[in-house]
Amino acid sequence: MSIKRAHLVAVGLVILAVLAQPGVARAAEIKILCSNGIRAVMEELIPQFEQATKHKVLITYGLSAALKRQIEAGEAFDMAVLTPALVDDLIKQGKIAGETRTVLARAGMAVMIRAGASRPDIRTTDALKRTLLASKSIAYAREGAGGLFFADLAQRLGIADALKSKIKPTTTGVEAGAAVARGDAELGVLPLSEVLTFHGVEVLGTFPAEVQGYAVMVAGASAGTRQSAAAKELMKFVTAPAALSVIKKKGMERS
Repeated sequence: MSIKRAHLVAVGLVILAVLAQPGVARAAEIKILCSNGIRAVMEELIPQFEQATKHKVLITYGLSAALKRQIEAGEAFDMAVLTPALVDDLIKQGKIAGETRTVLARAGMAVMIRAGASRPDIRTTDALKRTLLASKSIAYAREGAGGLFFADLAQRLGIADALKSKIKPTTTGVEAGAAVARGDAELGVLPLSEVLTFHGVEVLGTFPAEVQGYAVMVAGASAGTRQSAAAKELMKFVTAPAALSVIKKKGMERS
């Protein structure tokens, strides 16, 4: 064997040995089912991750509840990003590996209005109640984190019955944003990270601290995936200090 050929063989064996080490993933294709709550963050970070790792990411966005139903129906995935309760239930079902559960970020709940509309006061809980009761209509995604938060909040504030005729539930957050932008709904409630992505609406404000809630985004790798190492790389990439500026810019924060 020539010296050159022997050198190439040796280099090849070294590369194979490195790739075989635990925690080192070969370039892989990762299928992700991801909540809309962190979509804006992922859309900016995923291309950076792909460039840095050479992995290919195939990502589908949607409501956490809808994505969970897809997983329960047998949808193939390598990694899911959903709200905590849904991830925890999928762990109990054996569909997500519990040891991979990773909190990525959270977004505070916000109220949106049509761009250019008058800006009622929601800075205090009392002001918030007055504004909600005086509003003509309120939109939110029925199964979304914002909708679940708002339905619970209305009960806690003792105004659920008074708001019943004003509520305009939608299937998705995008539909809620569109309803506000068209003027079909006066107010809308969604995570701040989603509101910031819409055209034709403005952020009226986040909820007062004493009643604020958060859409927490939790990732986990499929219990049956062969791409667990690559999925863990992505979770580490999103939670790294270097990603924090993107997370803040998109209306989210570390929990």
